[in-house]
Amino acid sequence: MNKSSVALLILLLFVIDQAIKIYVKTHFYYGEEYFVFGLDWFRLHFLENPGMAWGFKFGEGYLAKFVLILFRFVAVIWGTFYIKKMIREGYAKVFVICAAFIYAGALGNLIDGAFYGLIFEKSDPAVQNVAEIFPSGGGYAGFLNGNVVDMWFLPIIDTRLPEWLPFWGGNQFTFFDPVFNTADVWISTGVILLLIFQSQQKKDQKISENKKLKYTEGNRKIINND
Repeated sequence: MNKSSVALLILLLFVIDQAIKIYVKTHFYYGEEYFVFGLDWFRLHFLENPGMAWGFKFGEGYLAKFVLILFRFVAVIWGTFYIKKMIREGYAKVFVICAAFIYAGALGNLIDGAFYGLIFEKSDPAVQNVAEIFPSGGGYAGFLNGNVVDMWFLPIIDTRLPEWLPFWGGNQFTFFDPVFNTADVWISTGVILLLIFQSQQKKDQKISENKKLKYTEGNRKIINND
């Protein structure tokens, strides 16, 4: 897989992620929800995340935000060189594709945190406004201090647990509860496929080594018999 095809894949994934985020940010008020295809378990639910996936943060304030953006920036820079290394050393196509998915997702969330505060009006849940892009009064935050736009909500199971259940009886239970974005999907897809194919590669390698060992042992027996 050459550099041009990898770059094109990354660009395509990045554009899809950003197009969805910009659409949601400029068409939904904060907390607005839309049932996709009328399905109760497949929803667009606009939220903003000041931290990483799952709401993880490096503390509070601008310094914590800066550390988070720096972490993402370093990850993207490292990813750039690592993908080049994979292409140069002839890694299997599937592994390069997995790395491209992870890279595109990291880049998408980096752009949110770095620039969205500058180019978007604040989405205020109190007034339920639909944010403008490039507002005349400026954005809602400074450089490197923006929030990541999240929108996918998949509450496949949303029920109240039976009263007789110890500890959790009577509580509301939702699976899958987090709201995430398309960049998170790219990252998760890349990591999951990477683990699957890496495991399969190790299995195939072990089978190949066992075959070679049996072949070698068989040749030794033939030589010894002669």
